[in-house]
Amino acid sequence: MGKRGKPELLIPASSLEVLKTAVVFGADAVYIGGEAFGLRAKAKNFTPDEMAEGIAFAHERGVQVHVTANILAHNGDLEGARAYFQELKALKPDALIIADPGMFMLAREICPEIDIHVSTQANNTNYMTYRFWQAQGAKRVVSARELSLAEIREIRENIPEDLEIESFIHGAMCISYSGRCLLSSYFTGRDANHGACTHPCRWKYAVVEETRPGEYLPVYENERGTYIFNSKDLCMIGHIPEMIEAGIDSFKIEGRMKTALYVATVARTYRRAIDDCLESAEKYRENMDWYLAEIAKCTYRQFTTGFYFGRPDETTQIYDNNTYVNEYTYLGIVGEIVQTAGRTCARIEQRNKFCVGDRIEIMKPDGGNVPVEVLAMYNEEGESVESCPHSKQVIDVALSVTPKQFDLLRVQNV
Repeated sequence: MGKRGKPELLIPASSLEVLKTAVVFGADAVYIGGEAFGLRAKAKNFTPDEMAEGIAFAHERGVQVHVTANILAHNGDLEGARAYFQELKALKPDALIIADPGMFMLAREICPEIDIHVSTQANNTNYMTYRFWQAQGAKRVVSARELSLAEIREIRENIPEDLEIESFIHGAMCISYSGRCLLSSYFTGRDANHGACTHPCRWKYAVVEETRPGEYLPVYENERGTYIFNSKDLCMIGHIPEMIEAGIDSFKIEGRMKTALYVATVARTYRRAIDDCLESAEKYRENMDWYLAEIAKCTYRQFTTGFYFGRPDETTQIYDNNTYVNEYTYLGIVGEIVQTAGRTCARIEQRNKFCVGDRIEIMKPDGGNVPVEVLAMYNEEGESVESCPHSKQVIDVALSVTPKQFDLLRVQNV
């Protein structure tokens, strides 16, 4: 094991609901975006009121909140960014995630009391870059996803002990250095560096020779490399000891546009894997089958270890499709336990349709999965209904086992 203590588990959140899920299911810290200046413009993101509520919820439970402001800014962004940092100063998140030096300077000027973490978007690939950012006032630097564990270990050996390293441990991989892809701007006019990426790396491509229009030629892998962009997802659940040994302080999950089911699954699984690993190597190895089975229950594009053990080869790409593996459907989170029509019910805001008589599953933060039957269902007027067909419909559900607040309901796809 490394000598730096317990690594932080850092989980993404696209909304207040997902933030609360991440906190309850095991996050040490959560990273979120406001309504501007982050690199997930299509995510739901947080209004100032939602951010205040989320920060309070997390802090009450000993969990930190980091806020992204990692666009590569143009002149026209700077005044708005100044006002945004003034808002964040009042909200008091624990850290700001920043890539652009100009944005960094504004944050240092306006809210110097908030820690700054340098985003992976800044392409942090060597220990001199880490030292540079610390000299500017950064507390943490997020490693580029193109680094191997050997390179991260070398960085750790050549930077001060109090400078933290954050590295991705799970989630989608990009075709270009830490998200700096130009294809989205070229094809659609939507700038990835402003958070509007259309993910053209997931599209299907062929080659057309200019004198033979309409004749599509297949694209193959050869000894020079790959010409297909669609990468498998990073998953390091089987390599926690190596991540700790490399001297990484924060294990980061990608996915600030993902559902509460995804966040609950990855947070709960990595929480247990990290805790087991720190307790004993034997316990970690004994539970490996459980980690692998659970992590496969959230959406993913098959798994790879990315660049951590050397340059990826043809096995890290998916050539025939861009679809997710999706074994479970998310139904909702238990908001509270109520009495409706004389029955004890879980009140949820429905995310996908299900019916009375269905067999579903309660997913618990402690790692338990409880199969249950849907016994009854009531709409907002307290009327008995057979199903909940409308997205975000608030319903009360009587189950054969009563869940607890913040338990998650899901159903296995057949």
